Amino acid sequence: MEHTTFPTDAGAFHALATASGDRPLLFLHGFPDHPPTGKPFFEALAGRGHRVLAPWLRGYAPSPIDGPYDIDTHVADVLALLDRWSPNTPVDIVGHDWGGVIAYALCNAAPARFARAVTLAMPHPLTFLRQLRQPAQLRASWYMALFQLPGCERIIKARDYRLIDRLWRRWSPGFQLDAEQRRELHACLDASKLGPIAYYRALLKTSRADLKRAAQPITVPLLALHGEQDGCILPPTLDDRNRFAGPYERVVFPGVGHFLHLEAPAEIAERVSGWVQNTNG
Repeated sequence: MEHTTFPTDAGAFHALATASGDRPLLFLHGFPDHPPTGKPFFEALAGRGHRVLAPWLRGYAPSPIDGPYDIDTHVADVLALLDRWSPNTPVDIVGHDWGGVIAYALCNAAPARFARAVTLAMPHPLTFLRQLRQPAQLRASWYMALFQLPGCERIIKARDYRLIDRLWRRWSPGFQLDAEQRRELHACLDASKLGPIAYYRALLKTSRADLKRAAQPITVPLLALHGEQDGCILPPTLDDRNRFAGPYERVVFPGVGHFLHLEAPAEIAERVSGWVQNTNG
């Protein structure tokens, strides 16, 4: 894969890109992650004919790390990047975790820019808000409250990001990054000055207008994939088909957790590729 940059008015966004593939596919990573961990997944997609671009999102070095971190800003960042990468051709979009939140917002804000969409480990944001009323999900989301506390940065960075490693283990039981991948991720978080936790603080500034926009039914065909063993965002059981005006499907994969595309890259790539290349609805 190649490391490339895209200059925008907001700064230069860095990305990993596959060298070949005919169908453009944009991948948006989640927390606490960055593009390099996804290389096996991206290569599996490239092997199925997709030209993949995976940017470091705002807040993650080496892309711009300054805020604001509200959804509208993330949407503007991605659209500016697409103006450089695929200005005339709609792209497929795959978003994991926070990247999934941004993918839902993009499908609402600029549906003509996206052919088909897949979200990983992230139900529709309004579905997740309803899910937070369930005690099990509320317990699993304890870290969101921690990230609101002044000085929590010291807790997160303590003992070489031990808390971050703990989250990975809890969210994807039985899976872990190797030592080199952990070092690379910790270095990214260190260089980012923990800008990624500001995503959670920006949630407190969500307005009624934001919620109203999120409530607009999504017309882009969308597949939502979840890991059965996800310890971060529990597989949803709520019926949310009313959130989608276009083709929509939800699939729960057994034997994988929150980072399902890293745990089973070939299997998830096959499911993603089958969806985005489906021309029958």
